[in-house]
Amino acid sequence: MKIRSVKLREAHKGSNGGRSFCSILWDNGAHHIVTSSSSDASISIYDSLLLSAPPKALRHHRDGVTALALSPNSTCLASGSIDHSVKLYKFPSGEFETNITRFTLPIRALAFNKSGSMLAAAGDDEGIKLINTVDGTIARILKGHKGPVTCLAFDPNGEYLASVDSKGTVMHWELNSGEILHNLKGVAPDTGSDMSVMNVLGWSPDGELLSVPGIKNDVVMYDRDTAEKLFSLRGDHAQSICFLSWSPNGKYLATSSLDKQVLIWDIEQRQDIDRQKFDERICCMAWKPTGNALAVIDVMGKYGVWESVIPSSMKSPIEDIPSSQLRNCNGLLLFDEDEKEPSASGSLSDLAEDSHGESVPPSRKRLRKHSFSVDNSDEDINDQSDIPPSIELRTNPSRVHKEGLDVEIEESKGGMVYTRHKLQEAFQPGATPMQPGTRSFMCYNILGSITTIQHDGYSHVEIDFHDTSQGPRVPPMTDYFGFTMASLNENGSVLANPRKGEKHLSTLMYRPFKSWANNSEWSMRFEEEVKAVALGTAWVAAVTSFNFLRIFTEGGLQRYVISLDGPVVTAAGFRDELAVVTHASQPLPCNDQMLEFRVFSISNGTQPLRGCLPLSPGSYLKWFGFSEEGQLSSYDSKGILRLYTEQFGGSWIPLFSQSKVKKPEETCWVVGLSADKLFCIICKSPDSYPKVTPKPVLTLLDLSTPLACSDLGADTLENEFIMRQMHLLKIQKKIDEMVAAGLDTAMLDDEAFNMEAALDRCILRLIASCCNGDKLVRATELVKLLSLEKSVKGAIKLVTALKLPNLAERFNSILEDRLLNETAQNLAPPVSNSKSVASLEVKPISRTSADVVMNKSPTATSNGATKPSTSTKGIITTEENSNQPSPLLTSPLLRKKASSQDGSAVGKEKSEQNRTVISDNVLKTADNRKRDVMVQSTGKLNGVIDSNEGQLPSSSNPLAKSSKGQDVRPTNPFAKSSSNQEKSSLLDSFKKIKTDAAGRK
Repeated sequence: MKIRSVKLREAHKGSNGGRSFCSILWDNGAHHIVTSSSSDASISIYDSLLLSAPPKALRHHRDGVTALALSPNSTCLASGSIDHSVKLYKFPSGEFETNITRFTLPIRALAFNKSGSMLAAAGDDEGIKLINTVDGTIARILKGHKGPVTCLAFDPNGEYLASVDSKGTVMHWELNSGEILHNLKGVAPDTGSDMSVMNVLGWSPDGELLSVPGIKNDVVMYDRDTAEKLFSLRGDHAQSICFLSWSPNGKYLATSSLDKQVLIWDIEQRQDIDRQKFDERICCMAWKPTGNALAVIDVMGKYGVWESVIPSSMKSPIEDIPSSQLRNCNGLLLFDEDEKEPSASGSLSDLAEDSHGESVPPSRKRLRKHSFSVDNSDEDINDQSDIPPSIELRTNPSRVHKEGLDVEIEESKGGMVYTRHKLQEAFQPGATPMQPGTRSFMCYNILGSITTIQHDGYSHVEIDFHDTSQGPRVPPMTDYFGFTMASLNENGSVLANPRKGEKHLSTLMYRPFKSWANNSEWSMRFEEEVKAVALGTAWVAAVTSFNFLRIFTEGGLQRYVISLDGPVVTAAGFRDELAVVTHASQPLPCNDQMLEFRVFSISNGTQPLRGCLPLSPGSYLKWFGFSEEGQLSSYDSKGILRLYTEQFGGSWIPLFSQSKVKKPEETCWVVGLSADKLFCIICKSPDSYPKVTPKPVLTLLDLSTPLACSDLGADTLENEFIMRQMHLLKIQKKIDEMVAAGLDTAMLDDEAFNMEAALDRCILRLIASCCNGDKLVRATELVKLLSLEKSVKGAIKLVTALKLPNLAERFNSILEDRLLNETAQNLAPPVSNSKSVASLEVKPISRTSADVVMNKSPTATSNGATKPSTSTKGIITTEENSNQPSPLLTSPLLRKKASSQDGSAVGKEKSEQNRTVISDNVLKTADNRKRDVMVQSTGKLNGVIDSNEGQLPSSSNPLAKSSKGQDVRPTNPFAKSSSNQEKSSLLDSFKKIKTDAAGRK
């Protein structure tokens, strides 16, 4: 037999060479081919006549697409995904219509019935949902499978539904009663946990046979009514069959196997008539409805069309199609705009939801006849699903009248239904979806976790701390309320549940870990539904579906009730601060969520922060909370972590990008963050959140700003520079707060100085990179950012060693200018209006005035104590006697504020001494002040001070005379002398003063 090759084209990229389950479909007119992959969140629609042309891509899922289904008249496309949602689109336009349902686990199978009025959906949840496409309601949930359901097939006659799971169990369901007619265990292969291989089954077009892959590398045919085995097809497949597809007339069957072969079977002859060998396993096939061709797609996402599958000598696969296939169904004409009269069954446009979950008139005629009422406007609008997790507002017509009627009428006049993107639904940070029979996280943070597992009528709740030596031992709790969200801190835990029971009340419970009183646990009930909870120091908060922020004390006193501006997204607490995220408006047409954050100070009753919360384009908020230092942080679905800082009047700074550190098939489930680390749990596709068992492993990732690729190749150094700069600003903020409170800042001063030194070392390495890369302008910009004088001198030595004299001269000039500016600032009177050092007026002081203005600087005694000095030596002073700051170079990033508090003077002096150890040219503030105003004797005063005009000595004033009587030029103390006589610069004067001070000591 001659083997013909089929050319395959890439439709979807695999996940790093991994295999994925891919799907392929024809529409009923064979005009389009639709493909998807479990490793790709997009759906591709190809023109069958121009397969080489770029496809139309539908990107509404957040994770890989695992199932596709087309309605019988090809006007509606359904898709299921690993993100747990089932979505509907208009076909072939691809316009998003609605989220029809949502599961708690990934979807694996979809199927329309013959009329298109019902959609069956199933997946890892083990339950099968039968959904009415007319109104979007769930008609029935079929339960019986003990493993993930991997394939669904409606009987062409509309009586039965067949399903198969990954363990090889096949079930026949009666649609009218929802009962299991036949349960065939172990008739199909057990595919295990490999989701690139899924069990399948299929009805023959006449509905008389059900074909199922057998356990002996064959296909077994079962009777429609009795489920008895009729016959099997066994050929040259060397491994298990992984997919099968019936031809339109039911005379042929195509099967693919794990052995990478596709066989074509003649059903009447019960033998294979042709085969095709491929490089990879074919995971899905579809016969062309109008011709002799078969579309295939492999596990690597490559697709193609096998033409002339059936030899010309045999009957065509579209000849003698059963009448049941050709008969025009009286069901739905899904999104059919050519419909002249409304059908008796309605249409999928009647789905009672537009993209925002609201009622949508299906046609212009129906819109004109429709009347709206404003009664019962308080009907629940919070039945939720997700687009990124989204709010589907299921409302009565009155809701549409009040909120969206004008828009819908306007769009209906244009012949189209207006589609709006959906709001992200509320979520609890650190919580995972509830799964029946499986333990789930209600809270997981840096401190510990709260887990729950559901049983019949109750749940079992456990609280665990990561560090068992520090956290209290909390006994497990039996939960009869059905709690689904929680928050945890060192003092206690708060739990809440959605509305449950006949009274539709939501419950909030607080459990303190320690209390001096008995019965300190308390609970509250609400008519509205709790959406998010948060804990802080001595307060508990809950945000509800009425957009109420309810704040309670630790003892249960209802302290505040605040009305928020929009639906809540999430909330988080840290000590005295509560942060709440709400929707600011409807999403933009590009599907950007518009979110707003507010920070409340509970004890003060104030709101210190409020603003917009930035997200990556097309993303949604995935985590929100505080760092260990109390800084507000957010993480979106595109993997970008942002931190709120007060820079530029309050800005969000990106500090982490998942795409730069993790593989595409891995996602970071954020737990928290510290000053330089991100705490997360790495989840591998298809999982997007961790499981309780086995215990998840916490991963620490370095925070790093997502910088552009540097032309120097010094991305690591540039990132270190930005991070240290940000930490330095944090320390300076703390110092300012402590100074304002009158507290000792000695420890923080030391920390700030150490950070300055580390930042300078990083800058010096960057300067070296710039010099090696011939980026001299950038090097000059960097040297201006150095904080310490010693660092600037190090930069000068560096460029000198690199033989860059021009750059060394420029660095010298920068150092001299900075020292001159420092001196001018130190000598300038604080109240004076003078503009320059030359305008300072200096007065000589007589012995009498010197006796009055005695130097009180502390002097060390023999026992180590200090006592004020009562020296009556003459001093020189300006008109305004001001305290002079240290000659340490003022950092462009950090300008110290002098404290006027006496209690912090000792700490300040200690910090300055530490700085002197690091830099030999840095002088103590007190010593500098003392040397600038003291002279050795009254006789020396007569030799230095002019009788008509007092002048400062050259060590502290450019206008002074030297000890030899020579004038010092007032223009530039750093200028070189034009004569042969030696003259000292200001820097040399500083060194001489230090030497004199050491001699006196």
